[in-house]
Amino acid sequence: MASATPSIESTQRYARCIAASKRIRWTIEEDVIRGRKLDTDHKFLPDGLSLVQEFPFLTAKERRFMSQVQGRTYANLFGLVERFINAKVLEISKDHLFGDQIALEALVRFSDEELKHQALFRRVEALAAESMRPGYTLAADPNAVAQFVLGKSTWAVLALTCHIEIFTQVHFKQSIEPDAELSGLWKDVFLHHWQEESQHAIVDELEWRREDARLSPEERDRAVDDLIDLVLGVDGILQAQAQNDAAYFIDVNDRCFDADEERAIQAAILKAYRWQYIVSGIEEGRFLRTLVGMITPAQLERITAALAPLTATA
Repeated sequence: MASATPSIESTQRYARCIAASKRIRWTIEEDVIRGRKLDTDHKFLPDGLSLVQEFPFLTAKERRFMSQVQGRTYANLFGLVERFINAKVLEISKDHLFGDQIALEALVRFSDEELKHQALFRRVEALAAESMRPGYTLAADPNAVAQFVLGKSTWAVLALTCHIEIFTQVHFKQSIEPDAELSGLWKDVFLHHWQEESQHAIVDELEWRREDARLSPEERDRAVDDLIDLVLGVDGILQAQAQNDAAYFIDVNDRCFDADEERAIQAAILKAYRWQYIVSGIEEGRFLRTLVGMITPAQLERITAALAPLTATA
């Protein structure tokens, strides 16, 4: 399907993304890993994301280990979501095959970089497995998640993708970059990831707006329901992973926790994950401003009501 005639402004924005992609191009081993291992004497995830203040009964060593468990999941979940993001990018790039070739190049570069990011996070997981005790498991299957997500409308998938790319920026600039106590390798992973995701967020918004312009009011209303389903699906993944990570943290720790502490650990991990993957991107404002510009007040109220139970605990 040919795309609508692009505006000069949108073509220029695609072109700037291409220029940035060329300028910051990096490789996994030479530029990021550089022969290093993950240093477990340092935190992986910063306090602003791990919410370690929710664990007052943990020692400093246990809080550091909690940051490493959560950091391992943080990297793995990015690898998971990039599976469906890349599939959608390849799908929508077909709209530009015989249209805006600059937009097409931007999407092709986007796809190439997302494949590289998946490989990067597989590499990080291998390094984490080397440095941490055995027993960690990822609850969700990337292909199963991708199939569920891609069964929803393109508008909803692009909305979720835009939200993810935006909170990536927020997390790095507000929490990861300023924290001098993080593992150097872990920090470099997310520095390089952020550099390319900064361009992806722009392309996401351009494609989301392009898709929105094609929809009838009825189609957009159904797409809003799809977006709600997707966010609830993300929360289901977070709940399962919080349970897994709490069990792993408790099992491999050097001391025993009582039943109340175990429940508190699982609840606090879930709160942190909801903050990371749902609430932080909404509170930043950029995503919400874009969304509000596309939907009616009644549709926004539906979304707000659906998210209320999740945001109340994060």
